[in-house]
Amino acid sequence: MNISHEKVDAINAVIKVDLAPEDYNPQVDKEIKDQAKKAKLPGFRPGLVPAAHIRRTYGKSILLDIVNKIVNDKITAYIGENKLEVLGQPLPVEETANYNWDYKDNFQFTYEIGLAPEFVNPFTKDAEFKEYDIKADEETLESRIKNLRRSYGKMSNPEVSEEGDVLYATLKQDKEEGIEKTTSVRTDIIEDAKIKKSLVGLKQDDVVKIDIKKAFKDEDIARILGITPEEVEALDVTKFDLTVKNINRLEESDLNQEFFNKLFAEGEVTEEAEFRTKVKEEVENLFKQNSDQRLRNDMYTFGMEKVDVAFPEEFLKRWLKATNPSISDEELNEGFADFLNNLKWTIIENRVVTENSLEVKYDEVINLAKERIYAQIKMYNINEEPSDEQLSQYAIQLLQDKEQGNRLFEEAKALKVFEFLKGQIKINKEEIEYAAFEKLA
Repeated sequence: MNISHEKVDAINAVIKVDLAPEDYNPQVDKEIKDQAKKAKLPGFRPGLVPAAHIRRTYGKSILLDIVNKIVNDKITAYIGENKLEVLGQPLPVEETANYNWDYKDNFQFTYEIGLAPEFVNPFTKDAEFKEYDIKADEETLESRIKNLRRSYGKMSNPEVSEEGDVLYATLKQDKEEGIEKTTSVRTDIIEDAKIKKSLVGLKQDDVVKIDIKKAFKDEDIARILGITPEEVEALDVTKFDLTVKNINRLEESDLNQEFFNKLFAEGEVTEEAEFRTKVKEEVENLFKQNSDQRLRNDMYTFGMEKVDVAFPEEFLKRWLKATNPSISDEELNEGFADFLNNLKWTIIENRVVTENSLEVKYDEVINLAKERIYAQIKMYNINEEPSDEQLSQYAIQLLQDKEQGNRLFEEAKALKVFEFLKGQIKINKEEIEYAAFEKLA
């Protein structure tokens, strides 16, 4: 057997595999004998089917399977041994030779491969980035405190509506046989100031005419009226009569010990000043994620601009078509630019991993899964505090889903590359308030 590769250019190559009868016949003979022992055919006792009969009946099929397996295995091993950084998978070149498939052929198979382009890692000490230390401004802090107080507040049903109330009301389209729906209407999400003001001071059975398209975003209209986005788009009459059935108001919890104990360990916080300090710390810890994401985005943009490389585009299009037979040429061309962008960042990440012997360990993926699960639990129930054992069980269950497991592995790899590159570049820290951070381009 002989296997070799030859570069067509910097990013395209071919691999050639030559097989002689002595390379494949031993495996073919073994497979034929194994099948003869297992075969159950009319006229033969189980396990006593002659190998010659199997060879005559199924021999060519077995030969084809064995040859394909040998070629695929050898190409995979060759790529690994020669450290070829290939893109996609090898594609067979259409053969012109006609083989007899009589166990005497000398086969030659040719595969084309796409090679990852060479480039210089741009993440060095000469590359400067800003890392923001985001501080909670008063408006952001007050908003968080308000949300916490509302989360642990109590519901009341006042006689007269105020801004921010939820109106349980009937909405009736201003036309015969129009839409009519009794539902909850949140006044805090109304976009038009005039309409919002018209819903203040209402009592039970009061009727107000509103333009629903001015009042709400299309997705909110679909949810409120229970119709599809297409039906929202097709609304010919947007004026509705809103008839108040009931007024619901979520009153904020008092800043007392009972409230503090719901949020923190009992007795940990005993006064408002301590509470505000704790909330500020919580908010600013969340802001670290915003800061990290900003730095990652800046590094991504920098890497994509500095690494100017060509890809074997024609090969990649053929490979995408081969692995996605149902994709049309139009769909392929529409998404190809995004595919190349994702591919470019992937080879940058993989090159950093390979050149620096970075390794994503199973424990790191488990811990990342636990972090994501914990954050999700706390989002829906701030009081729930799952044990580490529970989080581990949830994480293992999550990773048993192949798609979720691959996603978390890729995320763990991206985080490891990010942390490594942070140590290779120059980072200038800058303190900034959240409101100002939000306005950054």
